[in-house]
Amino acid sequence: MSFYQTLLEQTAAGRSTLTSAPLIGRALAGEVTLHEYVGFLGQAYHHVKHTVPLLMAVGSRLPEEKEWLREAVAEYIEEECGHQEWVLNDIATCGFDKEAARRQPPHPATELMVAYAYDMVQRVAPIGFFGMVHVLEGTSIALADRAAQKVGSTLGLPDGAFSYLRSHGALDVGHVAFFQQLMDRIDDPAEQRVIIHAANMFYRLYCAVFDAVLESPCTIPLAATARPAEARAGDETERYA
Repeated sequence: MSFYQTLLEQTAAGRSTLTSAPLIGRALAGEVTLHEYVGFLGQAYHHVKHTVPLLMAVGSRLPEEKEWLREAVAEYIEEECGHQEWVLNDIATCGFDKEAARRQPPHPATELMVAYAYDMVQRVAPIGFFGMVHVLEGTSIALADRAAQKVGSTLGLPDGAFSYLRSHGALDVGHVAFFQQLMDRIDDPAEQRVIIHAANMFYRLYCAVFDAVLESPCTIPLAATARPAEARAGDETERYA
């Protein structure tokens, strides 16, 4: 069995738990609210903005014999640059203040997930970061496009409110194939164990982020000049007040 298949097999329980998260269920059932979607985007910004710095840290710590993997990390960096701005632009398209979203602190669950990622790279093993890649990109493949379509139709939002979800849903199809090739070149059992452990941890941590969005009402304020298509947000703001 290839290592990639082993990774899938040994993280199946975590993957099932994440895809069964209540917020994901609400999104796919057409029950998610505008504040819940914007709250999700707000937390996405706070972890997506760390992707490139984390990848840079990974690349700088890989040993010489992993030069082939460092080159792959460089490709990831080139593709991931600026994606946090896509998230903020989606927030703005929903009628909310993207600069306020930028300034707000992350939820503790998001902060913990990011902190674990840095700890994995800097203290444990840089190769463990690929456990996070497996979780985030695999989740995008399975859910991003479907969620974007359902949330868009439910809330009447324009396509421009889903640049983050839609781009990652399509982009990560190619990424997963690339990721599979990389993982199948990892033949050290110790490195394989680190990646599997990290992936299972990130499934738990990412699930906590989704749960936090439901538990903590979105506090990103409306933009000063909300467009007519976003007037619904004002109605929801009154309910949350």
